[in-house]
Amino acid sequence: MLKLDGLSNVIGAVNTAWVYTVAAIVGGFVVSPWMSNTFGRKVAILAGSSVVIVAAFMQTFSPTTIAPYIVGRGIIGFGQGVALPAAATYISEVAPTSIRGKVLSFYQVFYSVGSFFCFWCAYGTSRAGPSIGDWRWKAVTLVQLLCPIMILSSVAFCPESPRWLVAHGKIDEAREVLKKVRDPGTYDQELAGIIEAIEYERTHMSGISYKQFILDPSTRWRFFLAVVINFGQQATGQGSLNSYSTIIYSKVFKSNSTVQLINAINASLGILFTLNATWMVERLGRKAILIGGALGQAACMLAVSLVGTLTPTTSDGGKSTSVSIAIVFLLFLFIVFYKPSWGATVWVYSSEIFSMQTRAAGVAMASQTQNVANAILQPFFFFFAFNIFLALFCFFLLPETKGVALEDIDALFGGENHRVQGKAIADDLAVDETASNEKKCDFDPATPRNDKSSERRHEIV
Repeated sequence: MLKLDGLSNVIGAVNTAWVYTVAAIVGGFVVSPWMSNTFGRKVAILAGSSVVIVAAFMQTFSPTTIAPYIVGRGIIGFGQGVALPAAATYISEVAPTSIRGKVLSFYQVFYSVGSFFCFWCAYGTSRAGPSIGDWRWKAVTLVQLLCPIMILSSVAFCPESPRWLVAHGKIDEAREVLKKVRDPGTYDQELAGIIEAIEYERTHMSGISYKQFILDPSTRWRFFLAVVINFGQQATGQGSLNSYSTIIYSKVFKSNSTVQLINAINASLGILFTLNATWMVERLGRKAILIGGALGQAACMLAVSLVGTLTPTTSDGGKSTSVSIAIVFLLFLFIVFYKPSWGATVWVYSSEIFSMQTRAAGVAMASQTQNVANAILQPFFFFFAFNIFLALFCFFLLPETKGVALEDIDALFGGENHRVQGKAIADDLAVDETASNEKKCDFDPATPRNDKSSERRHEIV
């Protein structure tokens, strides 16, 4: 049987090797948009969930080697890459405008619910100790089955997205769906608006193409915004806290059970904090929540850094009890700001801003930026990525100064100097010099000069 000893390090290496991330990016960038647009949002959700179930069984009941576990990790990433963007797109298209933000917020709420089950299961197995053998890690792995099984048993009975149905010419089916999910008397007007919008896109835009995200100014700007805020979701520090919370807390607490208990409590409170988004997002607006959340998160991270750096370390390499409690409190406070803002609202905003034609692909690609960010923000991968950025920055933006005189540097950067601003003066001087030379050549001492200076001299005389 596969032994637990050293398994956490192996799993960490799997994450570092980008197995999950690369597979999720493939699923999100390529498969999810195609499947969601071709077969429907529901099919993509069900297909991705089925893949996760197969992979979870592979990880749990694998042979004695670690290879199937690693492969299963990649397959789970692929399945989630297919299902998650399709789910966000589906929710945004089915929910009424007035409560769309609130409904989309539950997307992140149930992410927190999943974390709740995983962390409490990990705490329980850590308390059980070696007596349960391999089930210390198998039980945690099997928790991954809860969500996809619930999806398979419920989504099949949910209606398809009315916008997808209209896009595929199924107007009557779309009307029946809207009757089920809208107030009486409102669905006809909404259906007419959906038909009008989709017909406009068909008339004025070519077929669905990834080129639109680069060539079309409106789509490009929306995609840029979605990519930045999804990248920012991981760059806030939450991605590292999720991946390395055990290591972080181990720096201040020596008991593994204590560390797992803190993770479990954090996950429990995370559900409550995320629920704040369900009422905040429609009252305060998306933008205000993101700004406030970012400022609160920044303050917490600064405080954690100062407390961890300025306080002394104990003889056993940890921190005193009071300092440890302060750090845990600040990290919990970070979650208070993160969950309703950059945790939930990013999904809300990303799922809303794209057109019908580009929504599935836009949400899928933008959401996978989270995986890209989570990967490259690992210390050495971050340095790798930042060095690539520096190379591209220098290639495209830095003007070459080799062989350029210091007096010409201003002109190189589009500024003004004695050469640029004085170009007209220099040209005038050149013209005057040419004219003067011509006059010298034409000068005859016997002939009085008929110019103003001569006239002035005659007047003086």
